[in-house]
Amino acid sequence: MRKFALWQKLWLLFAVIWGVLSALQAITIYAFAEGLERDKVWRPLILGVAVPVVVYLLAWGWNSLRKRKTQAPK
Repeated sequence: MRKFALWQKLWLLFAVIWGVLSALQAITIYAFAEGLERDKVWRPLILGVAVPVVVYLLAWGWNSLRKRKTQAPK
């Protein structure tokens, strides 16, 4: 079984919390909005997916750069 790095565990925790809160916000908007205001439901849904992906890519890039610097020959 593969072990995850600390940054991956923290990202997973962040992604789950972010996703749940985005879904709750979208559900609230859909439930209480009337008419054209229901179109606002897409923003939290898109951000609920896009933000964790961007954060993962940034953390992965940072980790790669950090590993490369520590493995550089002296």
